[in-house]
Amino acid sequence: MSPFIPPLPDLDAGGQRLPIKLDSTSNGEFAPIPLDASHKHANQLASDWATELARKLGKTRRAFLTTLSGAASTLLAFNAAHARAGRNGGFFEISNEATTDAQLAAEQLGKREFIFDVQGHFVNPAGAWTKQLPPGAKPLQFPSTSCDLSKLPGERSYLNCIGPDQFVKDVFLDSDTDLMVLSFVPSTRESEPLTIEEASATRGIVEKLEGSQRLMLHGRVNPNQPGDVEDMERLKEFGVVAYKTYTQWGPSGAGFWMTDDVGVAFVEKARKLGVRNICIHKGLDFGPRSYEHSTCRDIGPIAKQFPDMNFLIYHSGFVSSKPEGPYDPARTDGIDALITSVQKAGVKPNTNVYAELGSTWRFVSMRDPDSAAHAMGKLFKHIGADNVLWGTDSIWYGSPQDQIQAFRAFQISEALRDQHGYPLITPQLRAKVFGLNATRPYKLAADELKRFTARDRVAVAKAEYSERPNPSFATHGPRTRREFLNLRAWHGGEP
Repeated sequence: MSPFIPPLPDLDAGGQRLPIKLDSTSNGEFAPIPLDASHKHANQLASDWATELARKLGKTRRAFLTTLSGAASTLLAFNAAHARAGRNGGFFEISNEATTDAQLAAEQLGKREFIFDVQGHFVNPAGAWTKQLPPGAKPLQFPSTSCDLSKLPGERSYLNCIGPDQFVKDVFLDSDTDLMVLSFVPSTRESEPLTIEEASATRGIVEKLEGSQRLMLHGRVNPNQPGDVEDMERLKEFGVVAYKTYTQWGPSGAGFWMTDDVGVAFVEKARKLGVRNICIHKGLDFGPRSYEHSTCRDIGPIAKQFPDMNFLIYHSGFVSSKPEGPYDPARTDGIDALITSVQKAGVKPNTNVYAELGSTWRFVSMRDPDSAAHAMGKLFKHIGADNVLWGTDSIWYGSPQDQIQAFRAFQISEALRDQHGYPLITPQLRAKVFGLNATRPYKLAADELKRFTARDRVAVAKAEYSERPNPSFATHGPRTRREFLNLRAWHGGEP
């Protein structure tokens, strides 16, 4: 069995969970939105089809759902449910025959791209941050954090379910991900749930043989927090490939703009240190007081001011409160605000502003294919087909495999392409988004990396694991408003 994860009992022996997760889980930065009747119908239809197809193939539900045919069946059921609800702007392009033909399912949903996920997360279950907690405190405890690892000794052993072991399994064994950038959440310097030292130690778990590097690191910098800019040199010593910041966060509750003195000083320091990538969390506010600084109006001006720096906009500005439609310059938030900002500043597509998908793709692709079609179409058209980056915000959403499979099959309808000038999503465009685009700002050679990762320790473990896969199909973030509010209270309430 894998050297990363000990043998576990079947994580869903009854086959109750679907391989494509349509649920209310959030990444903890926005309140979970309950499923509507059409979403519940989609899940029920997918479940019914799985039962029928498993019986037809002489398999158990669990055995069927862990195959690519099981994923194909689920996505096709979602197509049917969305069409019934009148959502036809986007769809999953899969043959019906793939539900019973394993070879065809592999051709349509199997791995063929280099996948570089530029946003991943986990926490250190025994990190220094836990020592600051009062007795009895149970941060990040949700029903989902009750995996087999939670049975280990310790008051907060449930944190192992979102710790490094689970992270490696979800990302590198249960998904097609080749590389991931380990990112950070906003926090005071004393309460980081994952420090750079701890992240670097975990990176060592999966860095084996011939220089393979499966995990890369961000350095967390909140320039409006005393000491963070001064600490950037120390972070660089850990080999960070980018600095990550949250403009809507501040230790006193006030956010900042990248064009403020503190933002400019931050970029200038990164440039001086030779770290050319600035990752900026946008679109998801932490409460009404932080909403303004979560918008993207400062992105175009800062990118124009520093044309030799790369600005990677996490979540692409996310989605606005209304369903996504064609680009609307009147909107002041979401993807449209990002587009307006770069256009007003004269920053051309495919230059130094990148749109990272993060929670945006997961949210729109499962819930509303029309919004997904507009979101992706606008990003390709206005930010540039070479500047859309793959990120999944996992492991809050569990294994990113379902997000990968959904994008691998997603297509924008011909009607929307003709009406709005959106591109056809070709295999070449998918490959760009999945990983090739990110190799430019991160200065990687995809072909060289694939040569090493094809035979490193992770590849060997995955080959062995694939003989008896045991995916949980579970998510790890908050699913209800109560869980979300408990999480926000632990973070200290609204920033």
